[in-house]
Amino acid sequence: MLKGLGNLANLGQMMQQAQQVGARMKELQERMKAERVTGTAGGGMVEVTMSGSQEVLAVRLDPGLVERGEREMLEDLLPAAINDAAQKARQRHAEALQEITGGIDLPGLGDMMEKFTGGTGA
Repeated sequence: MLKGLGNLANLGQMMQQAQQVGARMKELQERMKAERVTGTAGGGMVEVTMSGSQEVLAVRLDPGLVERGEREMLEDLLPAAINDAAQKARQRHAEALQEITGGIDLPGLGDMMEKFTGGTGA
């Protein structure tokens, strides 16, 4: 009747590990805010700098595009550069998660972190 109670002995250890993981996740969040990635499009005509938490920080445009009034080209290149930067930020985030978990694949961890970081998913 009390067969399954052997696992209760591990409960304290599991709680401690959960607290440690929570602290590491918070550290990861702060680290990602400080990370910087740059996405480019059009051979470098458009550059977007983004934080590791996928916040756009800066946009640089080739002056020639602006001078020539290349509005349609800019409208095409901006999303491409933003997406490139976002992909790099997601990659850095995934690499950092692998460091925290020691390479162990924890199902649902990435989805959980997306909620905390406000990301769009990988």
